[in-house]
Amino acid sequence: MAIVGIDHVQLAIPEGGEDTARGFFCGILGMSEVPKPTNLSPDGCWMVAGPVSLHIGVDPDFTPAKKAHPAFLVDDLEGLRETLHAAGCETIDDKPVKGYSRFFTADPFGNRIELMQRV
Repeated sequence: MAIVGIDHVQLAIPEGGEDTARGFFCGILGMSEVPKPTNLSPDGCWMVAGPVSLHIGVDPDFTPAKKAHPAFLVDDLEGLRETLHAAGCETIDDKPVKGYSRFFTADPFGNRIELMQRV
């Protein structure tokens, strides 16, 4: 037995935050929403971008993830930084990691998001 990949990453949001999540993940980061299976909770939403799947789940006791985070690979990091700034989002540079340019931002709920580009 071996782990062969990651199927999806899940982030929590507060109740009623789905439209705000759509605005950030689809509107700013360029992901697309896909339908959730009908047998699952109607709350939350699912997003995709290429092979990346992100599940947004509603947590009634929501607390943002300040350390744990997904790291998304992108093909135009500086262009995305400009898009985030234009939308009023802060970006934070961190220590270099060999082979990557990267920075952190937060979704509208305060969940930490890392964005990376291979160099």
